[in-house]
Amino acid sequence: MTLEALLPDDIATLAKRVVEENIAIGRKVALAESCTGGLVAAALTEVPGSSAVFDRGFVTYSNEAKMESLGVPLEIIETFGAVSIACAWAMAKGALEKSHADLAIAISGVAGPSGGSDLKPVGTVVFSRVCRGNKGEPEGELKRFEPTSRADIRRQATICALELLLP
Repeated sequence: MTLEALLPDDIATLAKRVVEENIAIGRKVALAESCTGGLVAAALTEVPGSSAVFDRGFVTYSNEAKMESLGVPLEIIETFGAVSIACAWAMAKGALEKSHADLAIAISGVAGPSGGSDLKPVGTVVFSRVCRGNKGEPEGELKRFEPTSRADIRRQATICALELLLP
């Protein structure tokens, strides 16, 4: 009997690499996911041995969840919106503070097919990366994926997040 893969090959291969390379350097990671809805966590936990790397994940889809679970200030959401580098940075910072991880990644975006605006059209996804002990500027990035489908935007966002978890 062969096991069927839960996720597409590109995601599964990248997740395996993330686990192996983080094991090699002894680093633990945490996630704060919104538009990906736990896909990054699912990808990591498909890899045998991922418990050596993956500390925990937070799926904070609503603004209330972002504030209650990760400590994202209401002012950030009201001023910049949930799909902003400021919000993603606060999400990643909160995930790091509430975990034993060395690195946290946050993802928030507009997967569609509705919910976009002129400033943040469908396909807009923001990412942030926070390392424990790093006193530098917050790391964040806004990407605009081609709005082909909700599933494709979420797949592309998952791949980008996994790449941010590589050493």
